[in-house]
Amino acid sequence: MRVTHIITRLIVGGAQENTITSALGLYNRPEWRVDLVSGPSVGTEGSLEASLRSKPGLLTILPELVRPVAPLTDLRALRRLTALLRDWRPDVVHTHSGKAGILGRLAAHRAGVPVIIHTIHGPSFGPFQGPFANFTFRTAERFAARITAHFVVVAEAMTRQYLAAGIGNPDKFTRIFSGFDLDPYLQAPRDPVLAATLGLEAGDFVVGKIARLFDLKGHEELIAIAPELIREVPRARFLLIGDGPWRQRFEAQIHAMGLGESFIFAGLIPPAEVARHVGLMDVLVHLSRREGLPRAIPQAMAGGKPVIAYDCDGAGEVCIDGETGFLLQPGDRSGLKDRLVQLFRDSFLRERLGGCGREFVRSRFPADRMVRDLEALYRRLWDQRTNRPLAAKGLPPSESRS
Repeated sequence: MRVTHIITRLIVGGAQENTITSALGLYNRPEWRVDLVSGPSVGTEGSLEASLRSKPGLLTILPELVRPVAPLTDLRALRRLTALLRDWRPDVVHTHSGKAGILGRLAAHRAGVPVIIHTIHGPSFGPFQGPFANFTFRTAERFAARITAHFVVVAEAMTRQYLAAGIGNPDKFTRIFSGFDLDPYLQAPRDPVLAATLGLEAGDFVVGKIARLFDLKGHEELIAIAPELIREVPRARFLLIGDGPWRQRFEAQIHAMGLGESFIFAGLIPPAEVARHVGLMDVLVHLSRREGLPRAIPQAMAGGKPVIAYDCDGAGEVCIDGETGFLLQPGDRSGLKDRLVQLFRDSFLRERLGGCGREFVRSRFPADRMVRDLEALYRRLWDQRTNRPLAAKGLPPSESRS
């Protein structure tokens, strides 16, 4: 059986890590042939392409597949994708992200692919953008839904939003949590060498945040409550993991407030290093206004850290208020400060919430569980679309990868 994943770009991010984990999970199984098509990864957000260099034949870069809307370039990308799929003849095409989700599904339909699946990693429309953009994205998603056999969602919140927008019907959605390698997080103690490198000292109360330094991620709200929090928790330190176009803006704002020593910009770090940084945190805050299910939350929970999150999209499906962390209404700055003070003062509460979070993630977010769930979905949809079991397909053995 052959499955082709298509994504717009392989920058450092949750959707991209999910896609790579999904592809690699089946890559070495003899009964599967896996392809991954991506546009070029450019900009300040890093690239995950190097992680696939040791996998011959897995990754194909399509220069025409770019993130900005560019009609002529998009048409060329559609033609190239269609030609690739007609040549490869995959049984399943699985698309990810906005641009690749539309073009990839259309190309798969034109190429006669039996099973077309799209993962909704986050909403492409909503109150975070204007009416024209929302109309455009909703219209495109409604059109693409007609040729989509099934949607995978990382959180049930995505199902509710898409159904409310008239996209798909309830039996076309399946939630599969975005799994990852838990072991580095389950075994991540406080690394004194890394702490010293970052300027952290014993006794510091470390508030962590893992997010792109850009709009809608909530850094400005964390910065806004910092002076009041530091008055009550003088050893509070803010560890910011990630990079982006707003970094200089945030750094200038922090220095203007005289808080330069309280904030640590760790920058864009490789995914393999995230667990070591989580090990330094006392609590993780996630204040995003747009995210399907932020990967940072289960990562922190796997590390035994309590979480404070805004109740946005799928965050509340893992940050269970009073059990694995605290859930706040978006924009509740006073609540954010009060919960941080509460966690600073109550180490037993931190341990209880962190322990519950670790157990929650241990059973729901293993990478191999995600891959097994996807494999079962592929097989079930193939059977439904072709009216014959996969074993009766009669294909020759998988082609060698070269």
